[in-house]
Amino acid sequence: MFGLGKKKRRKMNEEEKKNKSDEEAVPDSVKPEAETVQESAPEAEAAPEAEPAQDVPSDSGSEDPAAAEPSAEPDWKDQYARLLADFDNYRKRMARDREELAQFAAKDILKDLLPTVDNLALALEKAENKEDPFVQGVKLAYDGFLKALADHGATPLDSVGEPFDTNFHDALAQLPSSDVAEGVVMNEVKRGWLLHGKLLRPAQVVVSSGAPAQPAEA
Repeated sequence: MFGLGKKKRRKMNEEEKKNKSDEEAVPDSVKPEAETVQESAPEAEAAPEAEPAQDVPSDSGSEDPAAAEPSAEPDWKDQYARLLADFDNYRKRMARDREELAQFAAKDILKDLLPTVDNLALALEKAENKEDPFVQGVKLAYDGFLKALADHGATPLDSVGEPFDTNFHDALAQLPSSDVAEGVVMNEVKRGWLLHGKLLRPAQVVVSSGAPAQPAEA
């Protein structure tokens, strides 16, 4: 029995030696791989975790106030008042235009009648016997024309003795006069007429150039 025990122990010792020799026979290239894996694991654990991206606050100054705030409701009362004022001005302007159109609608006809009035006035001026029935008839016709012109707003323009005005007078000549000052109408060749205060026909006049020049003494 003691002999079997010794054999068994010897066999176990041989197996342990064999196992040790097998472990020593393992190449060194395998061991660093395991160590590398073990060393890299702590580094991976030590790496900081990525922080989640944070929203950058937008610049409040760049925002459109109109988009941020709802548009205010228009002032309908003010717009209505403005509309009424505009319509009232339009109505008044149209009334003035209609009135002016009615006043000057007969302008061309009245202007065509003026030569006839001039001829009647000249005939009465040259008549010798003012009491002659024929002259009285001409005077009645002349007065009728004047009344018709006045009813339509036409009035004669008195020019003699008035300062010369290019807005109402056409100068046919300029003559010296010792009685009339320079620049004053001294004679009227054709009477001027106004229609509702506006010129219908300018007067044809002769203007004074002032006193005649005195001859120089010898």
